Amino acid sequence: MYHTWMRFFSPGPAHHRLGLVCLGVGLQYGVLPTVGPRTLDHHVAVVISEGGGWYHGPEGRRITVTAPSLLWLTPGVPHHYGPDPHTGWDEGFVDFAGPATATCTELGYIEPDRPVVPLSAASGPRAVVGRIARAARRGNPLLEVETGAAVHELLVALRRARADLAPDGAELLKALARDACKPMTVADHAARHGMTPAELRTAVRRGAGCSPKDYLLGIRLGRAKELLATTELPVASVARRVGYDDPAYFSRLFTRRVGTAPVRFRAQQGRAVPGGWSNRIPDPGRPPVIEGRTTP
Repeated sequence: MYHTWMRFFSPGPAHHRLGLVCLGVGLQYGVLPTVGPRTLDHHVAVVISEGGGWYHGPEGRRITVTAPSLLWLTPGVPHHYGPDPHTGWDEGFVDFAGPATATCTELGYIEPDRPVVPLSAASGPRAVVGRIARAARRGNPLLEVETGAAVHELLVALRRARADLAPDGAELLKALARDACKPMTVADHAARHGMTPAELRTAVRRGAGCSPKDYLLGIRLGRAKELLATTELPVASVARRVGYDDPAYFSRLFTRRVGTAPVRFRAQQGRAVPGGWSNRIPDPGRPPVIEGRTTP
């Protein structure tokens, strides 16, 4: 009727300080037994890639589950779920915990209020679950760190696979990124897109997990770092190029956010390159090499 495989782990205190730890992984398919009612003290992501079934939350409302979908099982929330008794389903699950779950929830990568999340496709998340399963081999000395890193990757893969969001951000986020270094306020950006500032905040937080101010600031500071590291432009010129007319304000903001002053960042990271730096992202399959040499 069904097939199941699972492993469970017990990471130590040092592993928990990494932020996220994997507590278990499983791959199952068929007409599986129902789960619960139960309440957990940790998180579980259940990726349904084929079939369908149902989910009951604490309010008792029955939610239909149709693949591809994600079930979020969060600490302290009673739940009860199972596949359709005629068709079953194909699932992969990952149990995880750690102090970083609070931040992941704040950023929107974990959604306690949405226990059933439709996915556009399950292939990306299931590939990560598969890597965790392979890392779970007996005697793997890197088990806890390898699977903990994969939990981070799984959360990103699940965010990309959400059916209600574009995988690399909505057109709005792309437009904001394109205009980030223009001397515009958040209200200016909202007006450009025919939105109120409140509507812009809602859209950006939903798509990027942060406020418009933080989203724009991250892009501006990233560009400022590139200019400081790869050019000899004065700090005042760098400030203007990333949207700040007041270089003193830019320096204070940069220092507070980055942790070091612009001039010190340049002293540490400056790398003059004859002919300039390339803006093209290298192909991982064909990385840059020293001319005249080949990789083994």
